[in-house]
Amino acid sequence: MALSFSRDEVLWLVRHMENIPKTKTPEDYADPQMAELLFYMEKLRALLLRHRYVVQRYHLQYLAQYDALVLNDTIQGMLVCPEEESVLMSSFVSTLSALSLKHLDAGEQFDLKPLRLDWLRLQVYTSVGKAPLALKDYPELAKIMNVSQFHSRMLDSVEELLWETTDLSVLCFHARVFEKLFSQSSEDVCVQRYLMGFPLVCSHFSQSLHPLCPEETEDLEKQSLKLCVSFLEEISRQTSAVVLEICAEQWNLHEKLLPKHSAQTISTARNKKLKKVQPKKGDAPREKPGAESLRKDRAFVTNLDKMHQTLTELCSSFSICTDFSVCRHVIVPAEFLLTQLEIRLNKVFVQMAGYNQSTHEISRPSDLASGMQAYVSAIHTLSSYINIDVSRLVKSVLLQQTQPLDSYGAQTITTLYTNWYLEGLLRQASSALIVHCPTTQCFINQNTENEQNFHAEEYSDIGGLRSLAELIGPYGMKFLSENLMWHIISQVGELKKLVSDNMDVLVQMRANYEDPEAMSELQKKLAGCENVLKRMTIIGVILSFRSMVQEALEEIMDRHCPFLMKPIRCLKDFVCPEIDIKVTLGVYEMASAAGLPCEIDPALVSALANMQTDNPSMEEEYKISCLLLVYIAVSLPSLCLDPNSFYSREHGGHQNNIHCLATAVNHVAAAMFTVQRKNIQTQMQEFLKVASSVLLQLGQNVDNREIKNRDSVYILLHMIVEQSPFLSQDMLEMCFPYVLLRNAYREVHKVFIHTMG
Repeated sequence: MALSFSRDEVLWLVRHMENIPKTKTPEDYADPQMAELLFYMEKLRALLLRHRYVVQRYHLQYLAQYDALVLNDTIQGMLVCPEEESVLMSSFVSTLSALSLKHLDAGEQFDLKPLRLDWLRLQVYTSVGKAPLALKDYPELAKIMNVSQFHSRMLDSVEELLWETTDLSVLCFHARVFEKLFSQSSEDVCVQRYLMGFPLVCSHFSQSLHPLCPEETEDLEKQSLKLCVSFLEEISRQTSAVVLEICAEQWNLHEKLLPKHSAQTISTARNKKLKKVQPKKGDAPREKPGAESLRKDRAFVTNLDKMHQTLTELCSSFSICTDFSVCRHVIVPAEFLLTQLEIRLNKVFVQMAGYNQSTHEISRPSDLASGMQAYVSAIHTLSSYINIDVSRLVKSVLLQQTQPLDSYGAQTITTLYTNWYLEGLLRQASSALIVHCPTTQCFINQNTENEQNFHAEEYSDIGGLRSLAELIGPYGMKFLSENLMWHIISQVGELKKLVSDNMDVLVQMRANYEDPEAMSELQKKLAGCENVLKRMTIIGVILSFRSMVQEALEEIMDRHCPFLMKPIRCLKDFVCPEIDIKVTLGVYEMASAAGLPCEIDPALVSALANMQTDNPSMEEEYKISCLLLVYIAVSLPSLCLDPNSFYSREHGGHQNNIHCLATAVNHVAAAMFTVQRKNIQTQMQEFLKVASSVLLQLGQNVDNREIKNRDSVYILLHMIVEQSPFLSQDMLEMCFPYVLLRNAYREVHKVFIHTMG
């Protein structure tokens, strides 16, 4: 009765709204209560279906122990009862009396349709004119049989009876009114918990179909799904909006606790201790973190309280059911919420990065990691309101952010930070506006007239790169490395062109590097020395940065999955020169993906192997590679002419980043000769001999310009040997006197002491 009356009320309101007057009527103020009516109809219907066994058990006992007895007494009290009617009524009593709980507990299916059909037949026999037994003379018989018929339907056709009393399929023909009702209800905070009633009603629409009108099936299915999806998306949109507002508020509270905001508190406490002048009374004191939790009155409601109340209301609507069917499609409301949260979280995380392509501004990785952690912690509280897999949502979003594009084709923080480090940090480091500082393992700004719009050390120190590794993970680091390799390959291509342009001179220098007079004449013919060193320095800066991020990745991997890192290290330790190079590169590729350093960079080897060259012969490529090392070696003396080639003990490197040449020479040489299947150590020894010879000739020069930073260049040669796995100090001493290196370090340290006063 409740369901039937509710359905009639809904249909009356819908018909009323189709011809709604301009002036407000009492019914209009009820149109928002429609959601509550639909919600409880569906809830009551779901309860009846869920507890069908209880309903059947009750009505079975009612039929067998009451209806059968009352019907038998009624039949016994009848004065006239023809034979055919007597047989029907006797069958009623026997059928009802035979019902037993054993049949129900055994899981048997009941079918009392014959009984109801016989009741219809009896009504026909007793309702015709001049019938021997007139039904109108026995109203009690009609009453008890009608009640028994209803009870029998509650036993064998509960679903059919529910559809008869709750069917709202007619609403599919009033889509505009139905959408308007939903829109009005969604704007009313008081009825937001009942909004799930609207998409549930869409499951009724298939009842309007008829086998004789098959052409209506497709259109009605589309209409049903369209309405259901639009309702669920709107409910999910509102819910996710509230969730993310709560997350944003938690982020603001968390942001107040960051160390960067402690300076003012420390300063105030110190001034108070030293009894310095306090700020004027007009200056409002800064509110300390946590003050928002203090309340003078429990009736006081904060904005965060209101948001949690709204979230409670919205999440309550999802509790009515886990899934339902609409035109043979299974609908899971919680999945719509997860999808909306996934879309919005991806957008929020990208917005939190704050990347500005025109000004090259972006949030510090440590700040973004802290903000994302606050969001993740806040969003995990959603599982307290609704039964959804929040962990799966968070893992999916964070995993997407480690890819170049998310599942919807939008840029991720991996792409943003890759672009920023390439265009913002490394581009300025290539121009020596930013310097790589080996001592502190970061990049620092140069003291120039034009100030940079960011502090390089904040983005490249150990903490910043660890946060970057946490954010973009191994997948993101791989994408970053691929982009770094692309820039390196472009520089290698230009270096090979320079070698080709000076090939004749370089061949002669390779053969006569021990002849000072010949080298002096050939040096005058050699062009592009500064260009070669500049490009190699750029490669070195990029590889130094990559080495830093790889180290940060290794620490993060050790922290999160030490059980995976130990076998990888063990496998890497088994690599030896006797193993096939393909196997070696495979192991190195796995190790590099986990952040472990390798003697041969597999990413650089792959990039060089895929590089387009004009030389069809591998031997010609090998010759160019050898001459490139000669080119670099004979160009080293020109570094003395640059005043910025000075070695800074404080930074552990040179002011113009030429110390990165050590990284560049070792990595590029190892990768090139690996691709060409040549002995790396032999070629590096040749490089060492040529470089030592030309640098020793600097000692014979008296030109002040050439000897000014000679000691700093000597130290560069020492750094190349120190960082090389294919060269040793013994090899260096065979080519270059150790006393020169000792004197060089002493001289630069003298300058350092003098500079520091």
